[in-house]
Amino acid sequence: MLIPTLETARLRLTALTEAHFNDYAAMLADPESTRWVGDGQPLDRMNAWRSMAMLLGHWTLRDCGMWAMELKDTGQFVGRAGLMCPEGWPDLELGWMLKPEFRHHGYATEAGEAALQFAFNQMHVQRVISLVRIGNEASDHVAERLGGELVDNIEFLGGHTHLFAYYAPHRMSRQAAG
Repeated sequence: MLIPTLETARLRLTALTEAHFNDYAAMLADPESTRWVGDGQPLDRMNAWRSMAMLLGHWTLRDCGMWAMELKDTGQFVGRAGLMCPEGWPDLELGWMLKPEFRHHGYATEAGEAALQFAFNQMHVQRVISLVRIGNEASDHVAERLGGELVDNIEFLGGHTHLFAYYAPHRMSRQAAG
């Protein structure tokens, strides 16, 4: 599948490529970047490569995946954001990860809005979720800014996790339908 490029006011969401790998590997080697993802441990370069390959393969298997986030004006790698639903996931997930120097600038929210529009308008899904480890207040705030509704607390991949749900614009939330 050809990975589409999305543009926002400040970002270009594009296919991850080998040109992104050094920045991607550095992000995944940073303990603060990986603290809330998977087992919470940083990845070495070999496992960062495997992570990037998995995200790219997701596009072939599921017709969606993560994009590299680049600043439109410089092409600088900011992080990753997008949609994924690997085997064992509770639903299609919107996720994001930013390099430390790009946090707290609204980039995750901006990329998340574009990814949600892609999910609702191109994939025609009715619901997308975000899985946020309890204690990750920054990602809780991103999910809330994106219109996510906290619908459950679950155990997921060994951690206590908030499950936020986003609903297609024409559909009422669970609470409103209630």
